[in-house]
Amino acid sequence: MRPALLLVLLLAAPAVAQESKPQPDREIVYKTTQQGPLKLHVFLPEGHQATDKRPAIVFFFGGGWVGGSPSQFYPQCRHLAEQGMVAISAEYRVRSRHKTTPFECVADGKSAIRWVRSHADELGIDPQKLAAGGGSAGGHVAAATATVPGLDDPEDDTSVSAVPDALVLFNPVYDNGPEGYGYDRVKERWQEISPMHNIREGMPPAIVFLGTKDKLIPVETGKAFEKKMENVGSHSELMLFEGAEHGFFNPGKGDGSAYRETVAAMDRFLTELGFLKAAE
Repeated sequence: MRPALLLVLLLAAPAVAQESKPQPDREIVYKTTQQGPLKLHVFLPEGHQATDKRPAIVFFFGGGWVGGSPSQFYPQCRHLAEQGMVAISAEYRVRSRHKTTPFECVADGKSAIRWVRSHADELGIDPQKLAAGGGSAGGHVAAATATVPGLDDPEDDTSVSAVPDALVLFNPVYDNGPEGYGYDRVKERWQEISPMHNIREGMPPAIVFLGTKDKLIPVETGKAFEKKMENVGSHSELMLFEGAEHGFFNPGKGDGSAYRETVAAMDRFLTELGFLKAAE
């Protein structure tokens, strides 16, 4: 191959890759904070109209409450939009950009769920079929919207429930106790923010994906969450991936098989709950 042609192809490759990445159909500001506005990155089904009442899901990205990007869940969002759901990846404040703590992360997560539910008519969604999902610290935010009774933003309308109707959690941080993850960030307030320690009756059904070699979230923690959910009469399904490490579910990991398997299981779970239509 001629050097000039090779150079052109190399320069073009990043642009082609960028164009091939899923992109949201809309970006909507759901909250204004002292550190700036926060947006929802919205993926819509083909032919979607505001008069529809589609099931919806809000994803929260991972990054240790320090960094991360909503683009992490763009592939899952586009996939679910193609199946007929309104799929959203939410921004929330993180330490590297906003000098915040995990407590603000949870407050923003609750604000996002409330905003989507209270604007259901504009978004064309069913407010009673609103799921939350996330990975790692984003999985913590999603789980906390369902379990943690406090940490509401003082500007929120708390008459609107922040509790989602289902949870899709990818190696989530859900134990913030002294033996769990993130205790050094929350210290003596850990019981306020730890999903594991706020499970009660009426929790939404959950599916959890976890690698057996995850160094941040032990398998025992996943099993304990499942047991606690069972004890209060709520369904929680733990799917273990043998030999997988933290973040295994992302599409760029390995050969992509874990991404495909988790997406297929997510589809099954959401179909069982009536969020997706069963294949004919």
